Amino acid sequence: MKKPPVRIFLIVLDSVGIGELPDAKRYGDQGANTLVNISKKIKNFNLPTLQKLGLGNIRPSRTIPFCKNPIGNFGYMAEKSAGKDTTTGHWELCGILTKKPFPTYPRGFPPEVTGPFKRKIGRDILANRPASGTEIIDELGAEHMRTGFPIVYTSADSVFQIACHEDIIPVPQLYRMCGAARRLLKGRHNVCRVIARPFIGKPGRFTRTERRRDFALAPKGMTLPDLVVKRKGTVLGIGKIHDIFSGRGITETVHTKSNADAIDEILKAVKRRNYTLTFANLVDFDTLYGHRNDTAGYYKALKYFDGKLKELLHHLKKNDILIITADHGCDPTHPSTDHTREHVPILIYGKSLKHGIHIGRRASFADCGQTVADILGIGKTRAGASFKKMILETGAGTAT
Repeated sequence: MKKPPVRIFLIVLDSVGIGELPDAKRYGDQGANTLVNISKKIKNFNLPTLQKLGLGNIRPSRTIPFCKNPIGNFGYMAEKSAGKDTTTGHWELCGILTKKPFPTYPRGFPPEVTGPFKRKIGRDILANRPASGTEIIDELGAEHMRTGFPIVYTSADSVFQIACHEDIIPVPQLYRMCGAARRLLKGRHNVCRVIARPFIGKPGRFTRTERRRDFALAPKGMTLPDLVVKRKGTVLGIGKIHDIFSGRGITETVHTKSNADAIDEILKAVKRRNYTLTFANLVDFDTLYGHRNDTAGYYKALKYFDGKLKELLHHLKKNDILIITADHGCDPTHPSTDHTREHVPILIYGKSLKHGIHIGRRASFADCGQTVADILGIGKTRAGASFKKMILETGAGTAT
């Protein structure tokens, strides 16, 4: 009898880091530890399902409960790429290393960038400086509504963000503006992501909507999703996965408006879909809580995921493999509101896998992608070392 295919569910908890990298000081991130620092601030911190998988066993601390008999395998990974942004992290998870950081603009974008952009869209712009996304629309939203000028801003990351009120500049027009910016930003100004940031409401009560869209650079080289599709597999991208990879290697896309929405889509895929790889990003940890230094909100979001994870585990089939990891840190207890240069946790669970194995500190996020490729039998990613032999029971079927 033919064995049922292996299904991989790769979930990225955006910004859920687990301790500073050795070079964190270069990034101003010494002392950052998203998970542990949250656990120190929250009385009776407890994520029972994640802890059952081995979360508290990765880098034992007094504030994240240790599990004596974890059902999952666990470890943590270092980022080998330069930088600490979403795209760099996801690309490395899938085998692409970024050796040179993407450009950042602590003083705003120079005239050689803003001039052509203004000519292309036929109007002036507001702001042009690093800013918090919520604060900048509170500050300049009314002027934007009066003038029709888009709010252009950046952050400590390599991003060109455009915020527009949906009643002033409709979302399709905002997307066209972002596309124009994406085409202009090349060469030494090859900004990693152009981000559409639509918002609604009245002065004093503005709210960003779920119709954010990322216009990212395409990866330079074969990624894990590319490999899956090349070998006749299928990839479901949930959340902003399609945007991060510019659609490459993604068979079907589901854009989501929140963590809850994304988790529901993951559950649908577990229960009813047969994609080779379901690849999901849960962004609220980062955008709603990490960047806003909201420790209590961050923990509440972790608790919600942990509760839904119990249901997800229940519905996994015998040959399914679940991997939970992150792409960088964003410690809400840290003095800044930017991403933090951290290790990321990795939890691996499957009914056909061993359990309780500490896979150690991995030298690169890329070890995750290479292990998935190894399990699926689809070849090698451009970087990374597989830990398949550490977690797979002898004789277990692994090919798609």
